[in-house]
Amino acid sequence: MKVLLVNGSPHKEGCTYTALKIVADTLNKENIETEIFWIGSKPLSGCIGCGACFKMHKCVFNDVVNEFTEKAKDCDGFVFGSPVHYASATGAMTSFMDRAFMSDEAGNRSLLRKPAAVVTSSRRAGATATLDQLQKWLSYSEMPIVSSRYWNEVHGYTPEDVLKDKEGVQIMEVLGRNMAWLLKCIQSGKNNGILQPKTETKIFTNFIR
Repeated sequence: MKVLLVNGSPHKEGCTYTALKIVADTLNKENIETEIFWIGSKPLSGCIGCGACFKMHKCVFNDVVNEFTEKAKDCDGFVFGSPVHYASATGAMTSFMDRAFMSDEAGNRSLLRKPAAVVTSSRRAGATATLDQLQKWLSYSEMPIVSSRYWNEVHGYTPEDVLKDKEGVQIMEVLGRNMAWLLKCIQSGKNNGILQPKTETKIFTNFIR
């Protein structure tokens, strides 16, 4: 089993990475393979609503989004992490999530019903708003959302600060153990013939009459 952890910070090994690394290390102790995937610091276009992904089965912009969705095929769980920018996820992470989830729905459905979690890092505030924002993509893809003993957030201005946030560190560790437990439960279910629910064709309704 493998969990892919997405670092949505422009800093490769900053506070968000530090939080994700704690989760990854905990998963490794549970014999779960991990990979931390950095979306980078280059400008990342948002979704332009062109619909090309429904024909190409990938995003029309060939960048880290397509790299991620290709890796997602071989993963069993996900953790999406972002620092807080103005009480929300970074602009790049928002663009990444829009395009990754839309192109996945249009393509291989590699995210559908796989356990996932969200992690945020902030100096002071805005973390819960960012958690709420990021979890919406998970709900849209029917992904079981993995929780911890409190909101999945760490606080600090530097990676060293994050490690001093003892409660935040514990939250990341509990999150890793909960993710490992759920993945093992799902695998046990598969081994005993418990199948996923049937995927239905979506019904789209607007309210203009």
